[in-house]
Amino acid sequence: MMAGFGHGTRRYPRSRGRTWSRSGPDRATLGIIGVICAIAGFFVLGIILGPVAVVCGWLAMGRSWAGSRPVPALVALVLGAIDTLLAVIWIAGAATPGNGMF
Repeated sequence: MMAGFGHGTRRYPRSRGRTWSRSGPDRATLGIIGVICAIAGFFVLGIILGPVAVVCGWLAMGRSWAGSRPVPALVALVLGAIDTLLAVIWIAGAATPGNGMF
């Protein structure tokens, strides 16, 4: 009975909850942002910018390995992973006992 007050359920069954919000950045923009974060991560804050680049690359790829992969997204993913790995190695090397002593 509630559907009879001008809010029919048969008009647009897929119009609510299934459409993507257009307010966020698109995939190409995420790929470019990921590449910029990955390159900047080699110089400053690699432990933060590396994972950001990986996430941006993964989102730009559409959260899937299947299908065609845009080049900026793949570059952001690979460079972000390398950047994160180098930052972790650098932190582990800096945290060893006796490093920098004498």
